[in-house]
Amino acid sequence: MVKREYVIARIERAGQRFEILVNPELALKLREGERVNLRDLLVGDIVYRDARRGLKASEDSLLKAFKTTDIYKIAEMIVKHGEIQLTAEQRRKIIESKKRQIIAFIVRNCIDPRTGAPHTPARIEKAMEEARVGVDPFKDVESQALEVIKAISRILPIKVAKAYIEVRIPPAYSGRAYQALAGMGTIKKSRWLSDGSLVMEIEIPAGMRQELIDRVNKLTKGEGVVKILYQR
Repeated sequence: MVKREYVIARIERAGQRFEILVNPELALKLREGERVNLRDLLVGDIVYRDARRGLKASEDSLLKAFKTTDIYKIAEMIVKHGEIQLTAEQRRKIIESKKRQIIAFIVRNCIDPRTGAPHTPARIEKAMEEARVGVDPFKDVESQALEVIKAISRILPIKVAKAYIEVRIPPAYSGRAYQALAGMGTIKKSRWLSDGSLVMEIEIPAGMRQELIDRVNKLTKGEGVVKILYQR
């Protein structure tokens, strides 16, 4: 299997170095705990002792280090616990992508405690620059976002918050609306009224209030009713 873009992932075990060629994006996803197709992850089904020189690792050394010769099990161990070599350009692209994901997470989950409204992405990004917050390409988005929130709180009033919202869906739309809205947060209560309307109380990240309102309006052609109970 030939792929245009790959990087070396390596690990040292039992006194030896082992290397594999991997898709960098899939390797990072696996490193963060996501499930990936290991056949797509690997570029060539070979474990090397020196990938650049094309020197393969022996089966005996694999058994000694990993207790198996299964290429996919070994690859998973190397990616999860070893070192992934990224080029400068790959690293730049991945860091920029992760930065955008971190900012999106903060916008969804945080508010300005002075106004109760979410901060804009531009405001979050500016605060990150002022606080000189770095982004780790190998670390998951959520844990980094929580660190960023702590760092920028010295510059920007910010608070992680949940919103508790009551939604009333008219009978004509209640069937499909339930599943659509359930995917946006946690349904705390739901009940059917005598006229067939559905009333739901949903807990969502506070920054998603407008997104939920827009979703309800779209699902019900503007006939649904959204009431913000409280947020904290």
